[in-house]
Amino acid sequence: MSSDARPMRRFAQAIADIESLPAGLPITLARTLATAPDHYNIAKGSVATVLARDHDGSIAVADMVWGLVPRWSKEPATSYTTVTARLDRAPRSRIYAQAWAQRPCVLPMTGYYKWDRERQPPWPLFVQRKDGLALLAAGLWEHWEREDGQQLDSFTVLTGPNHAIPSPLTPDGPIFIAPATALDWLSGAFKTPAALSARASTPALEAYPVSRAFRDPSRDDYTLLEPVDPDAPAATAEPPQWDGDAWDERDTDE
Repeated sequence: MSSDARPMRRFAQAIADIESLPAGLPITLARTLATAPDHYNIAKGSVATVLARDHDGSIAVADMVWGLVPRWSKEPATSYTTVTARLDRAPRSRIYAQAWAQRPCVLPMTGYYKWDRERQPPWPLFVQRKDGLALLAAGLWEHWEREDGQQLDSFTVLTGPNHAIPSPLTPDGPIFIAPATALDWLSGAFKTPAALSARASTPALEAYPVSRAFRDPSRDDYTLLEPVDPDAPAATAEPPQWDGDAWDERDTDE
């Protein structure tokens, strides 16, 4: 088993049609999600599509920045990593407590990238459902606003022990939930981490090696999800370095 317990740092969101979503979401939401732009390499600071409660209490599809910015932050960014939040610590965290109490969200995604550190050198795997359907991950969101009128909606993904995650990866990652649980989560039905954890789903997942080219955040195309042979000469070619490499592999999860 790999010793890498780092939360996910990149994910893909490419939902081809409503049949690509697990059954149980309201049809209007499913249709909107299916028409959202496809993205194959979403990183910190990128925009993703999430489900959240609107100001009138209805569930809406919204575009938000990945990496939660607390409403008390002076700037629309943080010097620390807030793309993921540990489920067991979120309710008492200065950063996430208010979002936990008031602003749950759900992230639909095709899958996510994770480093297999059993290999030398480490190699990225793409984790997805075996049946090809989208995954639904529990998250939190926040609204940030400054006196000059600048506004930002941002989100984080809740993480914790997850035995659905296949070997050789550590069984720890996003908290996946079924559609019915997602709707309950959005309605505020779960007041404690234990309550949400008890309803977490364990879909059948698979993980396969992909190109290290995903490290370049300017790459955003379907070829990033194509399987590769890590031992092939073409696969071992190093992608260009970028200034987020160190962050991308460092666990600074709150």
